[in-house]
Amino acid sequence: MRWLILYARSRQVPTSAAAVALVALAAWTFNRDGAGPMSLGSAVLILAANVAAASVGLGGQDAALDRTAAIRWVPRRAAHVLLAGAVAGAALLAVQGAGTELVPVALVVRDSAGLVGLAALGAVLCGAPFAWTLPIGWLAFALLVPAPPGIVGEVSNWMIFSPATTASAATAWVLLATGTVLYAAAGSRR
Repeated sequence: MRWLILYARSRQVPTSAAAVALVALAAWTFNRDGAGPMSLGSAVLILAANVAAASVGLGGQDAALDRTAAIRWVPRRAAHVLLAGAVAGAALLAVQGAGTELVPVALVVRDSAGLVGLAALGAVLCGAPFAWTLPIGWLAFALLVPAPPGIVGEVSNWMIFSPATTASAATAWVLLATGTVLYAAAGSRR
């Protein structure tokens, strides 16, 4: 059990958890008036902020020390990514459970999965300090650039389409699978 505490501290989990809690508190505060459902863009922004806070912990304090450790990193890295996505989505669903009307649960699950997959992919390509750039960059693209018609728009703007859309759901799950597998196998870039 001690290894779990040490792992969490080395991956800055307490700081990330505090940031996720603050984002959830801010979302609840700004949406508690009951004036109607939260906009889709706001909900996705909250999920992206939660994933960005968790992505800082996708790398350790010392990459050389991580590589020489006599433990199996693949299951730990995969569990870390999946748990980060679950916590990011659960924080938004907790705000919804507190009485604030948000977005459908299926959208929260799909978007948190896709965003955490992008963060894991960002850790592999850019390193843990810059793992947040892929999910935040794709979110900015999805919110600022109008979606082209057809399947191209459903793939490029997958975050803001209905969760029932096959192409947007497939994009999110492919991003989760790709990011998790690559991060579990290779770890964070130095």
